[in-house]
Amino acid sequence: MGRNFKNAFIAFLAPLPSIFFYTSFLNNHHHNHHPIWSWCHHHPLLLINLLFFFNINVLFWLISLIQSSNWMIDVYWTVIPVLLVHYFQLHPGSTFDFWRSRVVVALTWVWAVRLTHSYFRREKWQWGAREDWRFTDLAQQYGKNWWWISFFAVYLIQQVFLIGVCLPMYIVHSINSPWNILDTAAVAVCLTGITIAYIADTQLHSFVSRNEKLKQLGKPLVPNLDAGLWYYSRHPNYFGEQLWWWGLAIFGWNLGCTWVFVGPLVNTLCLAYVTILVERKMVKLEYRAEQYKLYQKRTSVWVPWFKSSVIQEAKEKGC
Repeated sequence: MGRNFKNAFIAFLAPLPSIFFYTSFLNNHHHNHHPIWSWCHHHPLLLINLLFFFNINVLFWLISLIQSSNWMIDVYWTVIPVLLVHYFQLHPGSTFDFWRSRVVVALTWVWAVRLTHSYFRREKWQWGAREDWRFTDLAQQYGKNWWWISFFAVYLIQQVFLIGVCLPMYIVHSINSPWNILDTAAVAVCLTGITIAYIADTQLHSFVSRNEKLKQLGKPLVPNLDAGLWYYSRHPNYFGEQLWWWGLAIFGWNLGCTWVFVGPLVNTLCLAYVTILVERKMVKLEYRAEQYKLYQKRTSVWVPWFKSSVIQEAKEKGC
């Protein structure tokens, strides 16, 4: 309980430097003769990148060195987009359509609540009980050099990803154009993605919980989740998450910024690599290796789709 409370306390304190600075800017931005406030007023993207660099990259990294764990960046993946959308909305230089702004803010909150709930449910409502297994593997791989490599591999890279995928929030609050049918389409894609991700994560959580009970009872584990959305896709949670980011990008594209798709594209490519790592890990587990290999052959990777005919061939071979 003591460690859980300490980590929660640290997590709540960690973003305060940026929040205090930005609040001070908002309270004093009308004094444009002051060079600091004037610069902040005219360079919203540079300002948010500086805040991200010093508050997330540097401060979070230093905390990770003290704690020997990079757990906090996972928690803040669900929080930073909310902070960013309010940053862009409240910036004194912003201009936007009232309804588009409110809808994007609301959608971001719905996405964040969904992902935060999923994260803490998976972690059994603990703060910092463990770090992402991929960071643990990298720490073992790089050994004594991990302390400085982690700054780039865990934190600086997050700035590229998060600022990139959240650029539609900046565009929405930089252009005042009436709501149109493409905005409605963007809402539909975003909500579809959030819903799919929630259902998939809930089904995965139930599967993992059942296996944990079976393990406690000394019974054989169920080797693979092949029901619900997972019957049609090997990673429906990833598919839903990507739909959310691509739907958000439609808001920016609708306002004339076609380059806005670069963010979700890079994020999708990164998630493709993560998918490879996850599946390599799955086939290394002896009790599920054969079942998962068959699952790979007959089931779509991301996009939910019907089973491949490989399943029938496997049955005929007696697999």
